[in-house]
Amino acid sequence: MKLRYFISFFALIALLSSCSDEETMTLLDELKVSSSYVGIDVNGGSNNIILNANGAWTFDQDEIPEWLTVSPMSGGAGEYGITFTAPAAPDGRTAVLHVECDGKQQTINVIQGLAVVSEATCAEVNAGPESKTYRVTGTVDRIINTTYGNWYLRDETGEVYIYGTLDAKGQTKNFLSLGLEVGDIVTVEGPKTVYNGTVELVDVTVVKIQKSLVKVEGYDPEDATIPVEGGNVTVNLSCKTNNGISVEIPDEAKDWLGIVSVSGGAEPTVTFHANANPGGDRSANVVFKTTDDKGQEYTASATINQKGAIVAATVAEFLEAPVGDTQYRLNGIVVGLYRENQGFYLRDYTGETLIYRPEGFTGTEVKVGDVVTVVGKRGAYKDSPQMVSGMIEEINYTAKAISIAEFRNLPDDKEAYYLISGEIVTATEEGSKNDIEQYGNFNLKDETGEVYIYGVYTGWGGQKGHFGELGLTWGDQITIIAYKTTYKGLVEGVGYYISHEKAE
Repeated sequence: MKLRYFISFFALIALLSSCSDEETMTLLDELKVSSSYVGIDVNGGSNNIILNANGAWTFDQDEIPEWLTVSPMSGGAGEYGITFTAPAAPDGRTAVLHVECDGKQQTINVIQGLAVVSEATCAEVNAGPESKTYRVTGTVDRIINTTYGNWYLRDETGEVYIYGTLDAKGQTKNFLSLGLEVGDIVTVEGPKTVYNGTVELVDVTVVKIQKSLVKVEGYDPEDATIPVEGGNVTVNLSCKTNNGISVEIPDEAKDWLGIVSVSGGAEPTVTFHANANPGGDRSANVVFKTTDDKGQEYTASATINQKGAIVAATVAEFLEAPVGDTQYRLNGIVVGLYRENQGFYLRDYTGETLIYRPEGFTGTEVKVGDVVTVVGKRGAYKDSPQMVSGMIEEINYTAKAISIAEFRNLPDDKEAYYLISGEIVTATEEGSKNDIEQYGNFNLKDETGEVYIYGVYTGWGGQKGHFGELGLTWGDQITIIAYKTTYKGLVEGVGYYISHEKAE
């Protein structure tokens, strides 16, 4: 394996700036930083910058590599010291981060040590150590994101996921300017990381492009998706050789996807068929191959999708499911918002999960205490499960926050839920009883009064009798959603757990 060493312009600037005592606030009126380059010693350590913001700000968590810790990650208006920390690096590595405030973004370049580029195959990248910088040549197998430039590179030894591609000027979010297409033969270089078990080359530089002689021109239907009840997809290609094309379906898809027909010529077509799908969403990456007169192989690929049934699941079942394209439907209570407008936490009787950036979510669609149905895929961020690519299918109940005095004066209605909070105290009214070890029978007290709680479910969809599992006792503060009812003159609330605070 050959090695070559280089010092990038950005790395040099970072190293110089890390040795300087001067701080120059830079770039945006909404968001100023003392330096947009952060240098960290190759043996590990920390470095700091000063950030001044006019409003709420946050780093894009998806851009933070596993080897780098940034603290704090978000905040409000004011001045903050931001610390960047990394352990020792084997050769050197870089990260390009973005912090956002009021719709504007500031770029922060983090450089640790000097990069060593190793020429390697995909298999050698996959087997090699993290944080090394590799140069690898292969075919653009499939493109996932055309803004950041996320795609798969394949050679005869395997494939590597490219997470972020720099343009000709070394900038991010300009992938389309490179003109890369599926089937092109390219040489790239960039640092390796591993995210949720997936090997990635991050923010690669494209060194060389050789255009493919076979290309996917379109699909019928346009989204290349077969309905759940089964059907066909036709892939339209162009081929600049006289040697025809061959088609490869991956082994794991051969039990559900087959070829109906293949036509030849300069504009070949391939039609695929799938029967009815009894499971969740599924997809297959099919490969088209041709050769020139010298035997050089060229490829193109296409992803054929098929819709599947949506799997109804508890939160626990969702958390145990693998990351993938299967759609899940969850019902639960909103128990917290995530970074104001980036999602929310959903809880049922089996557990809790993050619903990350559901479609159209701005932070005002739901509030704590609402009972909602969501649909989406099982994803993860740094081993933390979350629902991604989802949507709020239905808001089943909305829960207005009110005082206990207001709750007592409500009409009885088992379909109307309200958010109430207070201290767990002894019930003394006639007909009441106290049981916090099993059912959750007690009085709830706030500054306006008390009300008898006739049982608390540990989460939406559960059964009474499990309150003791929450570990609460007298004097603890609890927040629930509850409906109001009356039994033999005793005003009662029947509730569902949201959160609590232990008594001091």
